[in-house]
Amino acid sequence: MDGILAAIAAPLARWLADPQDGLLHPLWFLTSGVITLLVSGIPFHIPQQYWRFSGIADLLNIAAAAVGSSILFSCLLVFNGYPMPSDTFPIIYALVLLVLMGGGRVTYRLCTSENIRINRQKKQKILLLGSDEDIDLFIRAIKRDTQSVFRVVGLISFRQSRKGHRIHNAPILGNFEDLADILSNLKNQQKLPATLVITGGDLRGPQLRALLSVAEKWGIQVKRTPTLTSLTPASNVELQPIALEELLNRPQVPLDHEGMELMIRNKVVVVTGAGGSIGSELVRQIAALLPKLLILLDHSEYALWKINVELTERKLNGDRQCVLANIRDQDRIYSLFEQYRPEIVFHAAALKHVPMIENNPIEGFLTNIIGTRIIANAAAVTGVKALIMISTDKAVNPSSLMGASKRVAEMYCQALDMAIHNHDEQQLKDIVDIPPTSMMRCVTVRFGNVLGSTGSVVPLFRRQLRHGGPLTVTDPEMKRYFMTVSEAVGLVLQASVRATIYRGGNDLTDQMLKNGGIFVLDMGEPVKILDLARQLIRLAGLKPEEDIQIEFTGLRPGEKLFEELFHGKEAPMPTDHAALMMATPRMVNLQEVNELINQIEAICIQGDVKQAIHLVQQLVPEFTHKSNMQ
Repeated sequence: MDGILAAIAAPLARWLADPQDGLLHPLWFLTSGVITLLVSGIPFHIPQQYWRFSGIADLLNIAAAAVGSSILFSCLLVFNGYPMPSDTFPIIYALVLLVLMGGGRVTYRLCTSENIRINRQKKQKILLLGSDEDIDLFIRAIKRDTQSVFRVVGLISFRQSRKGHRIHNAPILGNFEDLADILSNLKNQQKLPATLVITGGDLRGPQLRALLSVAEKWGIQVKRTPTLTSLTPASNVELQPIALEELLNRPQVPLDHEGMELMIRNKVVVVTGAGGSIGSELVRQIAALLPKLLILLDHSEYALWKINVELTERKLNGDRQCVLANIRDQDRIYSLFEQYRPEIVFHAAALKHVPMIENNPIEGFLTNIIGTRIIANAAAVTGVKALIMISTDKAVNPSSLMGASKRVAEMYCQALDMAIHNHDEQQLKDIVDIPPTSMMRCVTVRFGNVLGSTGSVVPLFRRQLRHGGPLTVTDPEMKRYFMTVSEAVGLVLQASVRATIYRGGNDLTDQMLKNGGIFVLDMGEPVKILDLARQLIRLAGLKPEEDIQIEFTGLRPGEKLFEELFHGKEAPMPTDHAALMMATPRMVNLQEVNELINQIEAICIQGDVKQAIHLVQQLVPEFTHKSNMQ
């Protein structure tokens, strides 16, 4: 094509330079134009240019090749004794070449772009919202995509004072703050698009929730562009739904990654409950910190196999060992800890489904209370430097057997930590043969619900949504704290770093640690479960109460409307990290707690549920079981 254009350019330029001479010229004249272009185009990669994706850089190369060809062609004419048509012929020839070659590419791009396609009327109208740069990238991507079904009818910019400007001929209709007015005007003009598309990933959290609320009012779907860097020239552009996690997103909190690596690198680390929601994320993040040996402990064969396969696929360095074991098996746990001699233990194993434990209280007590004590004692005896126990907001003023069992587990870990660091050798000797040199930190980290965790409300809603509803909510006023699993685990590791660098100074956090203080993650504001259900329906492109119904089923045994992160006697105290707080310790005696736990274990083995619950209530007097409130 470039050769043909050069053959056309030679006589055309000669005619423009000397119109009296006409357009017809000998064949050698046309051939010379072709040859000089091909020669001059080689250094500028003209033969390798892909017309469909020509850009500014390609046009600059064409200009350089055109100038080179003009110089070569003019020199060839002079060398062979042929007079120049005019003194301006070299300039005219270069310009004609530039116009023909550059124009050819521009014309080809226009013919293959969505701007002149016959099926324009069939395209889906979309409104873009984002930064100018992200909007530009996305429009370029859909112009390259020959299968694209989108037509941009307007833009909403994050920048101020951009109204009236255009990007790729699409008008900027206003700013993000003007969204409601913009949609109202489009509705009045009968130009309201079906979809509002967010470009880029900056819009999250409260702003995103507000956007969805406005869009719902006008019956518009909200979607997000794919990662723009992942779009290749041959890729089809497909919009993605908004993820629920984005609605609850909070600003990223800086974490001490250097401290985390120092804590984990070249250490033997155990994660109990490694196949669970929290345990598996702990394993992922810890494995990336290069431990000497990572021990994955779980009683579920499938869960353990699944997380191990994932780590294998990710090709993470470091040795690891999968261990099938039940934390209630004291001999097995002690044997494992003696064999591997871990330095850090993350205790995430627990039974946590409230209705399930209400129906099976003995199992909940044996796992959450007795199992935790076995792990804590084994860690202390074998020289573990730090035990981090994962707790829950349901342990605060518990109304469920699960919450009460986790509160007892908290109490034992607090009491053990205080006894060790107060060097109360008599208490320790009476309970477990802990070496006098032990300085194990036994730290509890408490937080609320994790999005998407096993047995939680979000997977239930999604399953109900797939089946066409209804979505079941226990009470319209029920609220819960929510956090993404990666965010929660990152802060657990941050709390662990803070606990392991304890030096016994006068710092307030150190003093609370010394007295068994509990780390509490900053969960933000609680979220209504009803709002969560409605948001999930909207994110699926449906309307609550019209397309999908919501039913209220009433509180289940052990549930309460509002969860708390602090007990009334646990005044929240700030720490030296913005996302970590600490519950002021409630002093407990290790011997008293241990004695009652011994009784709970014996009663559970006998299967006496009522007596077991009675003993738990002695340890946790604020626990009022729902069955007692009838």
